[in-house]
Amino acid sequence: MFLKRLTEACGASGNEKEVRDIIIHEISPFVDSVRIDGIGNVIAYKSGKTPAAGRVMVTAHMDEVGLMIKEIDSAGLLKFLTVGGIDKRVLVSKTVVVGKDKIKGVIGSKPIHLQKRNEWTKVLDINELYIDIGASSREEAEKIVSIGDYAVFDTQYEEFGDDRIKAKALDNRVGCAILVELLKSSIDTEIHGVFTVMEEVGLVGAGPAAYTVEPDVAIILEGTICYEMPDLDTYDIPTVMGNGPAISLVDRATIYDAAFRKWIVEVAEKNNIKYQYRKTSMGGNDSGSIHTSKTGCITTAISVPTRYIHSPLSVISKFDYDNTLALVKAVISDLEKEAL
Repeated sequence: MFLKRLTEACGASGNEKEVRDIIIHEISPFVDSVRIDGIGNVIAYKSGKTPAAGRVMVTAHMDEVGLMIKEIDSAGLLKFLTVGGIDKRVLVSKTVVVGKDKIKGVIGSKPIHLQKRNEWTKVLDINELYIDIGASSREEAEKIVSIGDYAVFDTQYEEFGDDRIKAKALDNRVGCAILVELLKSSIDTEIHGVFTVMEEVGLVGAGPAAYTVEPDVAIILEGTICYEMPDLDTYDIPTVMGNGPAISLVDRATIYDAAFRKWIVEVAEKNNIKYQYRKTSMGGNDSGSIHTSKTGCITTAISVPTRYIHSPLSVISKFDYDNTLALVKAVISDLEKEAL
């Protein structure tokens, strides 16, 4: 599955080249043009037999949360900063790869045997953690890593259970994979497919991309928060795995166009595609920059529910993935018939 290659690639915010190269190689035979803009976004154009009702832009961000090396101490241990929103509680003892040579490392801390009792109940701060790459001195470590190098979780893609995929960076390589499949398909509608950079650190790439494309309609493909555990009331559950793609209502950056959302729901029901609403206003995505760029545009976000997001390992349902792709294809195909 192409998603395996994408999730196992390294691409923390600001360092998306490996992911970008994989995507360009995959889509180039299927699009009319593809280019990289000044900030690193990939902007592809696929012509259609008939133009859609306005200029259509479909986006997914390439970057993942990660770490950046800020110091190498005298023992050869690496101190780091977080890049994007990472829960400190998930870091201890996780394996990572560091730098362009993908040096293996383990995130370490003081062992529990040496901690004071009051430390047992506290979450370890980032400054109390380090990456151990097996070096015994600063000089030895500096031969293979440098200040400013990125580190990402070292997690392999795996399918498990009846319908599940576990991997790192499903936010948002799952959206990238769906957009790649869309561009490779035989849809007749003209679209601009955009793979953005640095979403996780403030929706950085999306604004310049939208300014260039000047869309009338934008569809943002995402992996979104999913937490449907037994201790929650139903109204607290943002999305449910296995209930299909999640259509956003509102988030911290966007109040989504109600008429467009209603029309998308009609398309889903007409095509017997299971769907759900994203029932939380927490978080945000590239729509926050896209819908306010230049003269503005209508946007929607269609997402794959993703458990354990922004952690070393996330989980999605293949059913949700397939139905998200099906819904996006149906929406794109009908846009040529509808004046939105």
